[in-house]
This record gives sequence, C-alpha cells and structure tokens, in this order.
Amino acid sequence: MRRTVYNEDHEAFRDTLRSFIEAEVVPVYDEWLAAGQAPREFYYKLGELGIFGIEVPEEFGGAGEESFKYQAIISEECARAGVSFGGSGVHVALCLPYLKAYATEDQKKRWLPDFVSGTTMYAIAMTEPGTGSDLAGMKTTAKLSADGSHYVLNGAKTFITGGVHADRVIVCARTAAPTPEDRRFGISLFVVDTTSEGYAVGRKLDKLGLRTSDTAELSFTDVKVPVEDLLGEENKGFAYLGQNLPQERLGIAVGAYAQAAAAIRFAKEYVQDRTVFGKTVASFQNTKFELAACQAEVDAAEAVCDRALEAHDAGELSAAEAASAKLFCTEVASRVIDRCLQLHGGYGYMNEYPIARLYADNRVNRIYGGTSEVMKMIIAKNMGL
Repeated sequence: MRRTVYNEDHEAFRDTLRSFIEAEVVPVYDEWLAAGQAPREFYYKLGELGIFGIEVPEEFGGAGEESFKYQAIISEECARAGVSFGGSGVHVALCLPYLKAYATEDQKKRWLPDFVSGTTMYAIAMTEPGTGSDLAGMKTTAKLSADGSHYVLNGAKTFITGGVHADRVIVCARTAAPTPEDRRFGISLFVVDTTSEGYAVGRKLDKLGLRTSDTAELSFTDVKVPVEDLLGEENKGFAYLGQNLPQERLGIAVGAYAQAAAAIRFAKEYVQDRTVFGKTVASFQNTKFELAACQAEVDAAEAVCDRALEAHDAGELSAAEAASAKLFCTEVASRVIDRCLQLHGGYGYMNEYPIARLYADNRVNRIYGGTSEVMKMIIAKNMGL
C-alpha cells in the first residue's frame, strides 16, 4: 500500500538526506564504531545541512516547520543505511521541545542560533544512578545563592546520551523539597554550560548497542548556574518533563519500526546471495514464510506509526496512544530483527554485518523513554483498569 503520511516536500528531504548519508556517513561509519562516538565535527555538517533547524522558528535561523515527520524520515533513513547520527539525536528530539516551549525570548535569542548551526550541542540530564525511572526521587540539588544571582548545583547523572560532546545540558534538579501531597514538586530545569567550574564528564559508558552514541556520567560540584539559565518556572520541572513524553515515545516507536523494516531489507539481500546445499537461502520455503511473516508485522507497525504521526502533527496524540505505539512497535521490532538475524545464520552474529549491530541497537527501545512495563501501565490506566 502507498504511504500517504508524507508529501512531496518530505520525499525531497528524504532524497537529500539519503545522498548525504551515503556520502558522509556510510564510508566512515566503521571508524565511528571503533571510536565509540561520532566526531564532533560531524555535527557541524548536520547544522549546515539544516537538520538541527527544521523545527526552529525562522527568526532564530531555522526553517519554522512544526511537523515531526521530518524527524521520522531521519530515523527511517539512518535505519535503512544501518547507521546513526551519533549522540546528536537528543539535541533535536529531546532538547528542542523544552527550549521552544519554556525558554524566554531572551533565552531563545541567546541559545537557538547556535543550536541550529551545531556550534552548541545540547543533551538532557534526568536519570541518576540511584533513581532510574523514578524521577521524583532525584537527589541532585540547585540552591539559590544568598544574593539571588545564581544557583549552586550539586549531584550526579548517568546514561546521558550526547553527554560527552554536549556544550549545554538541560539538568533536572531539586530546588525545593517534595511535599507530603506531591513528591514530584520541587524539580526545576537548568540549561547548564558544560565549561562551568565544577562540571565534570565522567566515564563514557560502554553500551551493548548504539556504539556511536556518546553516553556519559556527569557530576556537578558547586556549579554556579546563572538565574538567567533557569528554564521555565522554578519547581515546575516535573510537569514540563511529562508534557514531552508523547513525542519522545513516538520517536522511539518510529525508530523501532524503521529498524524492523531495515532488518527485512538486510535479510532479503543476504538470503538472495547466500547459497546452501546448492540453492540460495531465499529459495527455501521456510525463508519465504519467515520473511513474509516479518513483512506483515512491519506493515502493521508502519500503520501504527503513520496514524500516530498524523495525530501528533494535529496536536491530538495522547499519552496513552503514544505509549501504545511505542509498546507495539518496539515489541514488533524485537521479534522481526531476531528472526532476520536467524536467517543470516552464523554471519548474523558478526558485527561486520548490519543485522548484528541492529540487533544490539534495538534492545534499548523497550527500556528508554519508559519501559514496556510502564507503557502497559499507562495503557491500562487509560482503559480504566
């Protein structure tokens, strides 16, 4: 069936992006894998291409688009080629919504032009070593100085994607104690300059997958954050975090669908070339049945993603619908990628083959952005259960 979710402008963007990936990423991707991160200079190229500015208002140097579909195309094309853009994904997908929604006009003037160019890369720091998904339990604090000119930030964060290369990090910290009625109260957001004294990047974490994504531990020791860098209102950070979750989960759903579709492409190419017992692997009935079953699942995931993309662009994507899309698409991707790796036989376990890297990269989709179990809780609550 022909997809109707994208128009001619979207497809023109896809063509440009595909050519860029083939020229600038594919030839050097093995080097990125060996280094464990994309080079910082690559982000300047993304800035020049306009990737970072698609959804930034025109007055700050962006294209002024409101549609999330361009980000979906980036996910699809990266998956198709078996590559990623390193840790830069959070720069737009996770950080930009907070800057657009809660930054003052002065802050936007200070921050967004360099955001668009890639001169200033952003990450967001929520998770702490002892809290995981329980953000209300965070221990990082930000106390207002006696003269009211700055906050003093102390604490630690972990699993921070883009944390090695980041120039500014949106840090979630406690500015007040929780109340007995609301343990989520008292969290605020700060846009922290990573060159600040007392700010430190710890280990670059050694992950199972997403090897080109720089993920780090961060620590803050009496870091002075100017009051001008408070994002939004004090003590309302938890509510801000919740408002962006549907888009974050939609992005994970789309990425998972795209990975599953790519897995079928990789497997199809492999089984058509690979010969066993004098016949191509593709000629066996089991191969045909396995790939046909995978294709049916991916078709369903595509429909779920497309419906969610349309709802999001219309401002109608609910938290439960986003959770449902994430749950379904990530579970489909796990099954499809596993079956496609199986069709590769022993070679599917070799990292030189894209399917092996895809297998490792995909696993985190059922964890970050809210685990599959959390998604089920959200859906069940929406059902009145």
